[in-house]
Amino acid sequence: MDLSRLKRFAIRHKIGIQDLGVLVGVMAVATYIAFEIDIFKNEGNAPPRQQTIELDEALLLGAILALGLLAFSIRRYLEQRKETARRIEAESQIRELAYQDALTGLANRRQFDDALLAAIGSPPRAGAVHALFLLDLNGFKRVNDVYGHGAGDELLIVVARRLKQASREGDLVSRFGGDEFAILAQHLVGPEAATNIALRIIQSFEPPIELNGIEHRVGAGIGITLIPADASTVQEALRKADVALYRAKVERRSAMRFFEEDMDRLVRERETLERDLRDAIHSGEISVHFLPSVDLKTKAIVGFEAIPRWIRADQSEIPAERFLPIAEETGLVHELAEQILRKACEVATQWPKEIVLSVDILSGQLTDRNLSTRILAILKEFGLAASRLEIEITESDLVRDLQSAQTNFGDLREKGVRIALDNFGTGYSSLYHLRNFKLDKVKIDRRFFEGIGSKPEDASIVKALIGLGHGLGLTISAEGINDANLRDELLVSGCDLGQEHLPSSALDAKAATSAFGKAGV
Repeated sequence: MDLSRLKRFAIRHKIGIQDLGVLVGVMAVATYIAFEIDIFKNEGNAPPRQQTIELDEALLLGAILALGLLAFSIRRYLEQRKETARRIEAESQIRELAYQDALTGLANRRQFDDALLAAIGSPPRAGAVHALFLLDLNGFKRVNDVYGHGAGDELLIVVARRLKQASREGDLVSRFGGDEFAILAQHLVGPEAATNIALRIIQSFEPPIELNGIEHRVGAGIGITLIPADASTVQEALRKADVALYRAKVERRSAMRFFEEDMDRLVRERETLERDLRDAIHSGEISVHFLPSVDLKTKAIVGFEAIPRWIRADQSEIPAERFLPIAEETGLVHELAEQILRKACEVATQWPKEIVLSVDILSGQLTDRNLSTRILAILKEFGLAASRLEIEITESDLVRDLQSAQTNFGDLREKGVRIALDNFGTGYSSLYHLRNFKLDKVKIDRRFFEGIGSKPEDASIVKALIGLGHGLGLTISAEGINDANLRDELLVSGCDLGQEHLPSSALDAKAATSAFGKAGV
């Protein structure tokens, strides 16, 4: 046996070797004493009948052995006690890790589910309720992305502390993971008491959270389920609270929502619509129609705006304003937008070369760093000149991500693609963007000119907007011209182009190709 194996054997059997050493030591002492006090002395020379051990010697030897065994037993007892205490402490730590969030010290999902199950199994007294709160932070992702995960973790610790302070003593506050939290408040006197807790939580987020000298403002969406009124199982309670949370998050600020059956129905419909939308995109079911843009002076068509149109197999139509937001939220907008552009470019190649194709860029697309590259590649694929494509973006989307818009649209404009600002005048900083963002056209929203014939102030605003645009060398278009009187008033005010905005005004590919020379507005 080499030294390393001997060392491993000694470490593995440390306690046993120590015990054996004690026993051997006791026996050695006993033997020494026995010989020292003449036990067995000269016994070998005596006759067999005289070779006996005296009583006092036997008692002394027995006492020594007993003391040795007692010392051995005490030592073993202390070792076992120490080992038992260590195991109890380890089991306690394991139990804490199993039921506690390591970062914030709050209860984790497992402990919360157990508590929620127990609460559902113990209904509140008459007139009282249990309340389940699901929370999701607003603004946490920005802190993580800009300042790093370390700052994000510190923020979560502060949030956990504020949630504990806003809750009642005895309420269970839990972190599910990421920026998702939950609170279980039992035996509330009614929904009003749940409202009070939610309002205290919202108020607790009003003071900014300061980390390393930087103030961070976060809020929370709160979804609330009442037990037993809304749910009778853990899964049902969590699902309905999540539905309420989804509605609260739509507010894009700190807000609370109680679960409602109509809310559940709408969410289920949305989930169904999302699944159908995925299938429709993958199967190419969404078609493209074209809304003509007309020169108000000559009444000639100068371009078409590509409009996505989704008609299901059962001939029911889903409005674009309903499915486009879902496409943005789910990330389907990139694939959908690419399909729309491809189909539109294929049709546009059949038009006269002076006819411009317009397509909308949605806010969800601006996150795509390769947006300009994708668009130019599609133009090249179909042989469509970049000067015949016009990109439209709303002012609100432009404001929301100005840097991405400048990067993507700057590349496109260098290649000859035109840039149009949609819903002009509805944003809070139009003049700034007109001065600093290179545009070719602005489209005035209908809300500004629908009263142009009867309200002098509307006429003044429209003339001012048109004058401003012309002063900057921009083409001015008005969208939503649904009658001849509006068209004439806008023409007198100096507007260049006009668009109808009724579903019936959009043409399919065949009609758009054969529509030139006809009046459109």
